[in-house]
Amino acid sequence: MCISARIPLDWSVWSDPDSFPSWDPREQRTELTGPFAAGSTIRSRQRGIPQAEMTVTEVAPGERWTIASALPGGTLTFEHTLVADGPGRTRVTKLYEVSGPMSLAFRCYFGPRVRKAMPDTFRALEAEALRRG
Repeated sequence: MCISARIPLDWSVWSDPDSFPSWDPREQRTELTGPFAAGSTIRSRQRGIPQAEMTVTEVAPGERWTIASALPGGTLTFEHTLVADGPGRTRVTKLYEVSGPMSLAFRCYFGPRVRKAMPDTFRALEAEALRRG
């Protein structure tokens, strides 16, 4: 989805997990333990979903960050990406990848809910980036 904000503003919002509950309608509580860097942990509680603990696995400032969470026999990985898409526009994506025996259940149960919720999250990201700008 494209949003109307420049990457530095988008990045400052999207790389600040502790602020997510203040602007993302899905987030109830988010806590980053340590710096926003590979190896740190993010604890997140989204509406209607049990609390999860994820490890930051990659941070490429201004471009993308990735987190991973263990599932029984597998892994859930989230990749957050920002790409310039013209003057004052940013293409934002959040890619979920699931491996292991839980992948089919995740795709069938959580996949449709995630796809439905992401436009609201991206619009909220846009509004918060513009508010901060």
